[in-house]
Amino acid sequence: MPRIFFSPSNPNILKDVDSGSEDDTPQKRKHFGMDLKNYLKSMLPHLESSIRLASSGKNKVSANEIIQWSMSLEKLLANQAGQAVFRDFLKSEYSEENIEFWLACEDFKRTKTFDELRSKAEIIHQEFIQPNASKQVNIDFSARNVVTKELLDPTPTVFDEAQKMIYILMERDSYPRFLKSDIFLNFAERHQGNSVRG
Repeated sequence: MPRIFFSPSNPNILKDVDSGSEDDTPQKRKHFGMDLKNYLKSMLPHLESSIRLASSGKNKVSANEIIQWSMSLEKLLANQAGQAVFRDFLKSEYSEENIEFWLACEDFKRTKTFDELRSKAEIIHQEFIQPNASKQVNIDFSARNVVTKELLDPTPTVFDEAQKMIYILMERDSYPRFLKSDIFLNFAERHQGNSVRG
């Protein structure tokens, strides 16, 4: 049977490594087919969620949803497709760490066990809060200090003050520019079928 290389990082790549192999029997081909089928079956939930997100982000956004996004940052962030478009805009301004931190805090608040809470708190602290963090967010000393002090015994509210600061920053600074940006206006035109430019 030919040895096939299957790359999980790029499932479109199936490569025949040695097509001249002598033990290419129907039974082995069937066995390989079952292995690949089982692998794909195990990946299905991840693929389905990616497809759903891609669909909601590119093909299934209603004009009403886009109108909702323009009413408040809260409505924009409550929608996965809205989050994706806003993140694209923030990337264009080199400030995507704000939405990434906000989303990490939302996920953190839904954490159930203490061990997981402590682990996630440490990761969020290292990535967004501590001095020289790779994606350091712009919060004041007091909020930064609260998080650092509570790291060893974190509660679901440990990032609340810092998250609120970043939300206000996005709401007052980035969100108004987002609504006037080509990224949002072009997206809205594609999904509403008419011009939304003033």
